[in-house]
Amino acid sequence: MNITRVFSDERGETHFEDVEIPLVDQGDIGFLSEAIDVKKLQFRKVSATYDFDFHCAPQKQYIALLDGGVEIETSLGDKREFRTGEILLVEDITGKGHRTKNLEKKERTSLFIYI
Repeated sequence: MNITRVFSDERGETHFEDVEIPLVDQGDIGFLSEAIDVKKLQFRKVSATYDFDFHCAPQKQYIALLDGGVEIETSLGDKREFRTGEILLVEDITGKGHRTKNLEKKERTSLFIYI
């Protein structure tokens, strides 16, 4: 399973990294990753006009996009688009941060999973 990691380097610059989460065949129940300890889970909905300037993540977290899409821009100007069903690992809790905005003019929902 592929996810995208958003992290800051020692200079405070934010980057993207593609990460492969290994899945192991568990027979009839499907393919599973190793279990990951989590602290909290939070649901989120943002307005259709969501466009949030540069900021750091408030904590290390996975973000699962439940509907809608988002564009993320790193401090270096790299941009990627993420859509419904994609998962991010956001770890840039220090540094210059990232910018996010909706891809479409509609409400977007996501799930935050604190690690």
